[in-house]
Amino acid sequence: MLIGEAARSPPAHEDRPPIAGYGPRRFLHGDRSERAEREMARHQGNPPKRVLSEGLTASRPHPLERSWTFWFDSPTAKSSQAAWGSLIRPIYTFATIEEFWSVYNNLHRPSTLVVGADLHCFKNKVEPKWEDPVCADGGKWTVTFSRGNSDTSWLYTLLAMVGEQFNHGEEICGAVVSVRAKQEKIALWTRNASDEAAQMSIGRQWKEFIDYSQSTGFMFHEDAKKFDRAAKDRYTV
Repeated sequence: MLIGEAARSPPAHEDRPPIAGYGPRRFLHGDRSERAEREMARHQGNPPKRVLSEGLTASRPHPLERSWTFWFDSPTAKSSQAAWGSLIRPIYTFATIEEFWSVYNNLHRPSTLVVGADLHCFKNKVEPKWEDPVCADGGKWTVTFSRGNSDTSWLYTLLAMVGEQFNHGEEICGAVVSVRAKQEKIALWTRNASDEAAQMSIGRQWKEFIDYSQSTGFMFHEDAKKFDRAAKDRYTV
């Protein structure tokens, strides 16, 4: 299925598995069982009902704390001379657990996206651009994977964001997975880069959520715009 086709009407509710441990600060902490871990790995990409969470039914929608939007940046369009940022297109905005899974299950995983593609998930009405007022004074944490190895961490990042698992969740703008010829990167965007305490907390929690053992750095958007490839990370965890 082409990624743009995800904007079609989602499947019926009975095909939508819930988000793990729905509720304040439950997902990706001690409440996630070993069985859920095994099942999540076994059913990656199409998680079955009642595996990721117990006590939720598909008889009614389960609202998230806020709405989120998936965006896609086409590598084909990038070959044109269009200005950066003008090529990013929204795919779908979701506001419930069921809508999240409906969209997620119909999107390509990072490992199957074409080289040059960028898939974003940001808070609704926040555009994944440096120029967006919410993002303008922010920065990003970035983790890197060899090709084909970011799928699980991308899913866990999404679940941590939409499940409001970060202690400084108000700082989160969104996340983007970028597929390149030799690697895949996931970047977690935040809004107030100068708040070192909040950014360090987010970085540490994110590494825990996705079980990432290598060091990761935080770069200010301002530095990236000013110095381009010569920009240096300000924080590291």
